[in-house]
Amino acid sequence: MQPAMQSAFTALRPSVRIARRHFAAAAQSTLAGCEENAAKSPPPTPKGDGKMRGWQLHCYGEIDELQLSDKLKIPPIRSSQECLVRVRATSVNPIDLAMLRGYGAIVLNKMRGQPSDGIEFPLILGREFCGELVHKGMGVSSASLPLGSRVWGVVPLQLSAGSHAEYVSVPSSCIAAAPKQLDDGEAASVLYAGLTAWSGLYITGGLGGICGATTSSGGGANKRVLVLGGSGGVGSLAIQILKSQKVQVLATCSENAINMVRSLGADCVVDYNNCEAMQGLANYAPYDIVLDCAGQGAQKAADSGFDFRQYITFTSPMLANIDRKGLGLGAIQNIVDLVQSNARSVTQRGGLVKWGFFSPSPHGIQFLQRLVESRKLLPQIDSVFGFDELPKAFERMKCGHLRGKIVVKL
Repeated sequence: MQPAMQSAFTALRPSVRIARRHFAAAAQSTLAGCEENAAKSPPPTPKGDGKMRGWQLHCYGEIDELQLSDKLKIPPIRSSQECLVRVRATSVNPIDLAMLRGYGAIVLNKMRGQPSDGIEFPLILGREFCGELVHKGMGVSSASLPLGSRVWGVVPLQLSAGSHAEYVSVPSSCIAAAPKQLDDGEAASVLYAGLTAWSGLYITGGLGGICGATTSSGGGANKRVLVLGGSGGVGSLAIQILKSQKVQVLATCSENAINMVRSLGADCVVDYNNCEAMQGLANYAPYDIVLDCAGQGAQKAADSGFDFRQYITFTSPMLANIDRKGLGLGAIQNIVDLVQSNARSVTQRGGLVKWGFFSPSPHGIQFLQRLVESRKLLPQIDSVFGFDELPKAFERMKCGHLRGKIVVKL
């Protein structure tokens, strides 16, 4: 029996060797996979207690109404297309200061489906952010927005929970992968002002035709645009947007901001306090678009001193009229204001007055992202504050004469 058993073991040796090699390879592969997974940090998750820090508003008023709390509820995901983002940086925009004082309350409450009886409180302000995607609805693609990815985004005006908090929940259409070319503070200072400028130029102004308004194609080569207030958040981005599309750009600003605005690419920069220089802008008229980023408003269009085809202002009286007179009478007043300002501008300057608005458009986000990635757009930062210093950031906004955006880092 012994020779027979020895012969059997001899026959099995090749199979044993092969099995050993397969086992060793499998074990090594498993170990490598474990090491790789250990090296990768898991997707971030919201706090276990469901609470966050944030600045709340319990009634309209001045900056002292802002209250910091560390016991706010993390906003939930309410639909399959929503995303929850841990905020790393945000900003303060003029609309935040206006909403603090009650601007647009009637219309925004209607958009929220709420009566205008104070039920909108508490509010969290903040319209843009950069952060980490920590949770998302089932309908959000993992390919385009994986958990843990760095994103930038905007908060639609009708949402009562903004980005001045540790977490914010927004529709997936309002966020995208943040450009690697920008740090968190820079990424948090592009989209609200950038989309406002993009919407005014391409949706309201039709600068790129139908394609410019409905896609991220841009357009407007060889047009001539005058930007009023070229050193602010919207104006500084508008200049860069226009120059990237081969538009001839003229801009106004204060004397001490001329070099900054010129560095953005403007072909001609004028001090708005210099009467002679302002009169010289008539030599370049008519303008295809005069973009009012300085808050002059529609009533100033006819008195501008130069002809234009379109005068687009972001200082619309629409929400203020409704706040003051209610939905019905406010709507009538809006029509009256628009007709009166256009009657004067058409007869005196040959062009129309239009109101421009912020639009959280995915096409606009793609357009701005492409410009940042090609290094044709870089936000100008006026000042940076810590999260606990948010009221100081509002004070800086209240002082005016900004040189770019106000950033708040968490």
